[in-house]
Amino acid sequence: MLHCSTTWNTTIPTKKSQTFSTAADNQTQVGIKVLQGEREMATDNKLLGEFQLEGIPPAPRGMPQIEVTFDIDANGIVKVSAKDKSTGKEQDITIKSSGGLSDSDIEKMVKEAELNSQRDQERKSLIDLRNSADTTIYSIEKSVSEYKDKVPAEVVTEIQSAVSDLRAAMAGDDLDAIKQKLEAANKAVSKIGQHMQGGGGAAGGDSGSSGGGDQTPEAEYQDPKEAKM
Repeated sequence: MLHCSTTWNTTIPTKKSQTFSTAADNQTQVGIKVLQGEREMATDNKLLGEFQLEGIPPAPRGMPQIEVTFDIDANGIVKVSAKDKSTGKEQDITIKSSGGLSDSDIEKMVKEAELNSQRDQERKSLIDLRNSADTTIYSIEKSVSEYKDKVPAEVVTEIQSAVSDLRAAMAGDDLDAIKQKLEAANKAVSKIGQHMQGGGGAAGGDSGSSGGGDQTPEAEYQDPKEAKM
């Protein structure tokens, strides 16, 4: 879910940009959905248009930089563009003001958003937490792949078990359970760093330095990429 929003009562003309990234390794395209509405979830808003940005060079998730720009002119005409910063490739869509909602429709949607604000916020919190857990799993699995031959097998097994438990929790809707398993997974993977720094175990040789410092991927749990206006 790519989310770049402009509130309905914003003074026009206006322009807003936000940078996103990919959700999967070697992802070569992203889909942008332009929505109108006040609800937190994309499915609860009106779809105005959609387009694809293709030709993104294959790279690890979180590395590509995709700049999404909303440009609304004085006549209410909306231009939404998506640009891959590394290649300069750009795609856009223009939406006439007549394709949107009437004033009465907007007023109705604002009221609906107010009535559903608590439920929507709970749903958003769950998705945000799943996103965080998904990014954590990605980082953990990279660390395990890199260091599994340099730490005891029982440490690797413990980490893999914690990741499995976290995935199971993510399939449910219990925020506390996901938080608990996320904390357990982070605690388990920290043993890699502890072992590498302490040199704890294996044959004493000089096994390289530690290898932390991976950039946290800017990726999301939901596959569809959507930009909301």
